[in-house]
Amino acid sequence: MKPLILASGSPRRAKILRDLGIDFEIVKTDADETAIPDDPVRTVTANALAKLHAAAGAVDSQRSILAADTIVWFADRIYGKPCDLDEAKEFLRELSGQTHSVFTGVAFRAEDGTERTACAESRVTFRVLTEEAIADYVARVHPTDRAGAYDIDESGDLIVASYTGSYENIMGLPVEPLRTFGIGACNAG
Repeated sequence: MKPLILASGSPRRAKILRDLGIDFEIVKTDADETAIPDDPVRTVTANALAKLHAAAGAVDSQRSILAADTIVWFADRIYGKPCDLDEAKEFLRELSGQTHSVFTGVAFRAEDGTERTACAESRVTFRVLTEEAIADYVARVHPTDRAGAYDIDESGDLIVASYTGSYENIMGLPVEPLRTFGIGACNAG
């Protein structure tokens, strides 16, 4: 069996697959992403499918492909990756002391060409953040490569008070849909 294709350059998604013992190769895509302001589920699902289809055009058609997209959703607003450090700090200020949702859309194409999608939601509550705490966090973590300008797995204890739902979803790749898709033991290296 050929290794799974991960259509993502995210080191967090790769870490999750490695921790699960899944044999995979990375194919980065330049898929156009969309934002549907009033529908976070449709946004992440459409973006995951766009990444999957972009990767499918670049690899052997007999390969299984996994793609994902993650956003932070708060106050009817999508928080994707910030453009720069100033925007990252603004995201953190807005999320300070608040509870928001993290949505991840997952798209999978099996070797036989069938496609499946899923979406997971987790909830995260931030600590009340001072300007000093925000500056400290931004200095430790590269926030422009993270939805909502943060990574729960990298110094998350500095900003996250609590969460409910899948920890891996908050990292960018929920495990539950992978099991549903049959990704796991049969793809282990």
